Amino acid sequence: MPLSEEKAFPVSLDALKDMRDYVATAAAGLPIDKKKLYKLQLAVDEIATNIILYSGLNEEDAKIFMACEIKKNSLIIQLRDQGVPFDPRHKLEMEKACLSKPTEERRIGGLGIYLAITGVDEFRYEYMDGFNVNCLNVNFC
Repeated sequence: MPLSEEKAFPVSLDALKDMRDYVATAAAGLPIDKKKLYKLQLAVDEIATNIILYSGLNEEDAKIFMACEIKKNSLIIQLRDQGVPFDPRHKLEMEKACLSKPTEERRIGGLGIYLAITGVDEFRYEYMDGFNVNCLNVNFC
């Protein structure tokens, strides 16, 4: 199945629940176990939160676009935005380094990208035609 028609979400933390619901709807009827679905929803939540907080987009006129694709035994969720170019994988190593510190030396938060990327079976990023494109892939069956 090719990418579904894109759905636009406002650049707002209030839209995160609707984005998680979009993922649940995309996964409906697929044999994805609940743990994998939760991790995919968490990944979408974390990537979208970073877009909302750090992309430089404003809530009035900017959007986060989501689409889904089913390929053989995988579900792919794509998030696109026109914010400042940012490849989340560049922050991944910094977040991994944080995990090596003793708990009392860690600051609260700061592991969202780590959770997003390690929680899915495949993560891809590219900057194309003025858009950040984040693809999150989970396998099933």
